[in-house]
Amino acid sequence: MGTIVKYRDVEILRQEHIVLKNVSFDINDGEFLYLIGKVGSGKSSLLKSMYCEIPINTGSAQVFDYDLTKMKRKAIPMLRREIGIVFQDFQLLTDRNVYDNLRFVLDATGWKKREEKDERIEEVLKQVGMLNKSYKMPHELSGGEQQRIVIARALLNKPRLILADEPTGNLDPATSEQIVNHLHEIAKNGTAVVMATHNLALVEQFPGRVLRCEDKQLV
Repeated sequence: MGTIVKYRDVEILRQEHIVLKNVSFDINDGEFLYLIGKVGSGKSSLLKSMYCEIPINTGSAQVFDYDLTKMKRKAIPMLRREIGIVFQDFQLLTDRNVYDNLRFVLDATGWKKREEKDERIEEVLKQVGMLNKSYKMPHELSGGEQQRIVIARALLNKPRLILADEPTGNLDPATSEQIVNHLHEIAKNGTAVVMATHNLALVEQFPGRVLRCEDKQLV
């Protein structure tokens, strides 16, 4: 079990304002971690710093073998290929069906062979129980089904880390439970999962390690 994320005394700014400071934590392979805190407490900023959407101001931060404080622009896509991202608002392409949404990601990340792409898409859809929905358009799916497709999309490149930002924010309680259960299964299979949430009932129901953002600190 290796350490895949290592932050030491990290400070994160947004528009010149300190969002988080003195942030230190590690994440290991296959770990499930909750990031909790009020809206605006810095959860999303911390997740975004891990895939270089937000720069790290001071401190040292490493994800896999990448030093985030010295990232060159051309290395960022390679880092992001090893990270699966699950958004609250799905961010599916609304003009194409599920299969083409997933194929778009594989095309963009350098997959060449048609049969390999088809096989991988089938694998991830099976993993989230959506194999029979590949021809559907996003608007034909429920919120929970769309979120499962987003998880499938995050799994395509066999990432070592999945970052889920309020993945149940737009879902009803029963569907939320299914989604969190899926994410826990993924962690059991060896992929680390960090889930930002303010739904403490889910944290109690599906235990994991908890980091809390409050007063610009990570507790």
